[in-house]
Amino acid sequence: MLERRGALVVCATPIGNLADASPRLAEALAGADLVACEDTRRTRRLLEHLGVQARLVSYHDVNERRRAGELAELVAAGERVALVSDAGMPAVSDPGWQLVQLCLARDLPVEVVPGPSAVLAALVLSGLPADRFCFEGFLSRKQGARARRLAELAGEPRTMVFFEAPHRVAGTVAAMAEVFGAERRAALARELTKVHEEVVRSTLGELAAHLAERPPRGEITLVVAGAAAAGGDGADLAALVAERVAGGEDAKAAMRAVAKATGAPRRQVYQAVIDARGEPGER
Repeated sequence: MLERRGALVVCATPIGNLADASPRLAEALAGADLVACEDTRRTRRLLEHLGVQARLVSYHDVNERRRAGELAELVAAGERVALVSDAGMPAVSDPGWQLVQLCLARDLPVEVVPGPSAVLAALVLSGLPADRFCFEGFLSRKQGARARRLAELAGEPRTMVFFEAPHRVAGTVAAMAEVFGAERRAALARELTKVHEEVVRSTLGELAAHLAERPPRGEITLVVAGAAAAGGDGADLAALVAERVAGGEDAKAAMRAVAKATGAPRRQVYQAVIDARGEPGER
């Protein structure tokens, strides 16, 4: 008789709409000896939707350290353990990383069942460049640590994706407007794939004002243009300056504002304006 070999099966679940659950997800959950989940009540609703019966065990932030070792032992003993979070992919801003690491360290099989992603959905819906991006997850709840991280990201050229809680998002966007510049493009995606899905596309300054008047509810994903994406190449930088000057702003003030909004060095903005005019400048 062949020895049965267990596996950890990391399963992405729907981020809102249960109709997004794949047949492969249903098969993986039905074939598991045990399903480890953040919220057993929420996972039971998913299982009922899929017509699957399974034994559940809680696996969340509070018990992750202890439970990870227990689950790895079950995998080593030959059981198939399916790991799910409340929504999306486990280990991505959710519990799961420790369990994956323990299994890999013991050379135990780890499989993945991909599925819906709030990061990718919000990125595409934002209308911002999606060819290169970075995922920052949740920023620190502490204002000082959040400000330091935002300062580090001010010159990041890639589009940035963040998760944020509804009661903190107004303060986070206001802080981003201060550090990145109020004119940096951004999008707030709320309740993705659900009935009340909403995407607000604007500048950080306008978005901060919008959130101050209308505090949001539900799951939120923030997408913010990268420094280079907001300003683009030299022609784009010069065009942004020209637009401000046409609106009555002083040329030097316009260049400072564009540099702050895009994250481009002031010298680069100045050179872009000189090049656009066809005048000799610094090289």
